[in-house]
Amino acid sequence: MKIPTPPLAALFGSLTKSLWIGAMTLTALIAGPMTFSWNAFAVFAVLSALTLCTGHSVGMHRRLIHNSFECPRWLEYLMVYSGVLVGMAGLFGLMHQHDLRDWAQRQRHCHDYLKHGRGIVTDGFWQLHCDVKLDHPPRFQPEPRIANDRLYLWMERTWMWQQAPLALILFALGGWSFVVWGVAARVAVCVTGHWLVGYFAHNEGPMRWRVRDAGVQGRDVPISGAAFYGGELAQ
Repeated sequence: MKIPTPPLAALFGSLTKSLWIGAMTLTALIAGPMTFSWNAFAVFAVLSALTLCTGHSVGMHRRLIHNSFECPRWLEYLMVYSGVLVGMAGLFGLMHQHDLRDWAQRQRHCHDYLKHGRGIVTDGFWQLHCDVKLDHPPRFQPEPRIANDRLYLWMERTWMWQQAPLALILFALGGWSFVVWGVAARVAVCVTGHWLVGYFAHNEGPMRWRVRDAGVQGRDVPISGAAFYGGELAQ
């Protein structure tokens, strides 16, 4: 089944997404050097590791998306909330994008947006600032225990605002330096880094297996594994 190519205008359909990552990146680039301290950098490193590894990789990816292990509900909530703090998307948005990408990459013909099929500059702009709208997308239907969970629905509606309580705590602990590095720089680096690992994982690097008849093949990105669980981020 060939995935229809949407009109170019559809790729610019997410102004909020573009403003979000754009604001975080500009804040980090402008205010980051002015507020740098080693304590602030330590906050950035620790929070990046916790939200990416515990939240995104374990909570959202392995627990919610793949249901690959069991844990108490309170622990699941904690890990998923940590994943929301990555600043990439709400949990339903992330699950939807993961399912859509997995489905599309297993087709013989996959849209360039979903397979990272353009050059790195174009792909970076698309992934960080745009969305793709398919004419006939697959149906997305989370299991009832997730779809009907009021806490998860609240996290989805307010995922951007969840940075605010964290920012208040960081400000109380270390002022604007902690806020800039613990929120803006962390979100900018984690979201951009997630895209970058995904780009290389579908374009360059060694391969240990091949999915028959799939339009896109996954590749290893060894250098990313030590820092950010790169094998998880590429999924």
